[in-house]
Amino acid sequence: MLLCANADKTETEEELEMIQNSTSTKTFLKMHKKFHKHSEKKRFKKIDAVIHKHDYSQMELAAFRREMYKIFFSDCSFSMLEERLDMTLDNILY
Repeated sequence: MLLCANADKTETEEELEMIQNSTSTKTFLKMHKKFHKHSEKKRFKKIDAVIHKHDYSQMELAAFRREMYKIFFSDCSFSMLEERLDMTLDNILY
């Protein structure tokens, strides 16, 4: 989710709040710190590894996509960078 919030290189308060509401504050802060420490390439590798390790169902992946779109559209726009990320994550997820 942090990758989605950062797709256009701007994490809004609303996007971060949406992510925080889905996890504990401690977990969010830990993940936020790790996220900003890694390169984009490493972020994608970690996502790919987690997706394949846990073997999520189609329903779980669809729920994840809905959460992605909530973050993408929280600012009422879908930038070209967000669209590119969406396509990249689509390739990783499916």
